[in-house]
Amino acid sequence: MVVDIAFAVLPLVVVAVLLVGRLWPATRVMPIAWLTALAVGFFAWNMSVDWLVAASVVGVMTALEILWIVFGALVLLYTLLHAGAFDRINRGFAAISEDRRVQIVLLGFFLATFIEGAAGFGTPAAVVAPLLLGLGFPALAAVIAALIGHIIAVTYGAVGTPIIVGIQRPLADVAFTRELIQAEGMTVSQFATEVAAWAATYHALVGFVMPLFAVGMVVYFFGEERSLGPAWRVAPLCLFSGIAFAVPYWASAWFLTAEFPALIGSMVGGTIVVAALRAGYFLPDDEWDFPPREEWPDHWVGTIDSGENGAGSEAGPATNSQGMRLSKAWAPYVVLVGLLVVTRAIDPIAAFLQRSLFLIQWNGILGTTLGGEIQWAFVPGTWLIISALIAIPLFGMGRTQISAAWREAGEKIVAPFIALVFVIAMVQVMLQSGSHPGAPEAGSMIVVLAGATADLFGPAYPAIAALIGALGAAMAGSNTVSNITFGAFQLEAAAQLGLPHQIIVGAQAVGGAIGNLVAIHNVVAALATVGLVGQEGRIIRLNLIPLIYYAILVGLWALLFSYVLFPNVF
Repeated sequence: MVVDIAFAVLPLVVVAVLLVGRLWPATRVMPIAWLTALAVGFFAWNMSVDWLVAASVVGVMTALEILWIVFGALVLLYTLLHAGAFDRINRGFAAISEDRRVQIVLLGFFLATFIEGAAGFGTPAAVVAPLLLGLGFPALAAVIAALIGHIIAVTYGAVGTPIIVGIQRPLADVAFTRELIQAEGMTVSQFATEVAAWAATYHALVGFVMPLFAVGMVVYFFGEERSLGPAWRVAPLCLFSGIAFAVPYWASAWFLTAEFPALIGSMVGGTIVVAALRAGYFLPDDEWDFPPREEWPDHWVGTIDSGENGAGSEAGPATNSQGMRLSKAWAPYVVLVGLLVVTRAIDPIAAFLQRSLFLIQWNGILGTTLGGEIQWAFVPGTWLIISALIAIPLFGMGRTQISAAWREAGEKIVAPFIALVFVIAMVQVMLQSGSHPGAPEAGSMIVVLAGATADLFGPAYPAIAALIGALGAAMAGSNTVSNITFGAFQLEAAAQLGLPHQIIVGAQAVGGAIGNLVAIHNVVAALATVGLVGQEGRIIRLNLIPLIYYAILVGLWALLFSYVLFPNVF
């Protein structure tokens, strides 16, 4: 067993040492990690060449679907850069406050959580990071703020997909878990709804400080001097924002459905906070900004200009935006959010877009039972591109501007293509290592790692349940995939240890969210939209700080819930 654990963790060790320790770019690290996973799968997990190739193909198809989202975000970004809309958006936010800390709260928290609730799939960072970049943020700071700000909403991303697809459906499909839940007089759907409610409870208790956390990370690591003083001076605004979000968020999870906590929390909370700011409440007495541009280190700056003077230098001259209405500048993003909500919240439309007519499928790859698909019409990439196409006549753009926007988007997709293809191929090899004929009884590499962790902690298991979920999301870059991979395992572990099932699986749903902070392909995708691919290690190092905070606090609450407050909950 010790040997199995050592082999299972080897691909992750390669990633940790080279990516985080040595700061190698993901384009170099992930091919090596994939080859390591292939070797472990072949020699230690008895996977045939056909299965190794098939698992890798599934990973490639998943990567292509994600890259479609990134490409769409880049096309929309460059379209608005060339149209001059970013310059108008900049001036619109300046009308509320030019203070960078306030902008982090409004965009990095409220806008990011709304987009996460509507779309998921890594869309928030791909949309919000370029917006912050356009306001004059360093590229690295923009990505940090966008990734941290949206985490509280990830459990309910894409209108509840991580709960419905990640928890409800897999538990319903496994006889053991389905019968275990039904024995308590509950349906699997009811159980999943309860899990979503407990997850919201963890998030509300721990995550309401995330606006302050995001501001603190930016002012400390990107200020003229390393001090949290500027963050404490806007603590009332940050905490008010966190509570304004958390209360409707928590209430909707308990009393409505699992689809809308993030949407309701961001819409209600954002409306309250913007109204308070416009009324003069919570505005800081001083105005905080980044150091002068010429003092920024090279690793803060990407290949896309900040756009402080309209379009960035790379984007070329922008259309004159002085007379552009703010509503017109925002219109492509308003259209985007509307399209995403409609295509996800209206079931007949969502079902139509997921029909085989709109799928690229490959079932039974190389004679195995593995299959993959690309939902090109359903994923946000299509709607990002449609929003960009709508922007062309809206802004009266010429052929030169349009071709430049698409060309620059295509150039920026090359580096993330390499990294994403190999990281997700590696993940699929590890996930599928327990499903091939002749697979070890211990299960896949992922299950071996999670099982060893559970055995190690025993009665203290609630403290690390969220960390197991975070491991799955960090590797797969998806809360949904983490829930699919570990949801049944967490339920079974709770049953074996006599722990409240809902509370443990709820911690899994939270862990799957916070793992996105360090998920390699999420980081790569976000960096790609600001032209900063190659700085993945720096992002992961910094994001370990909020991840550790979240994991420790959720672990403590899980222990308290399991043994003191709610030990009799199923």
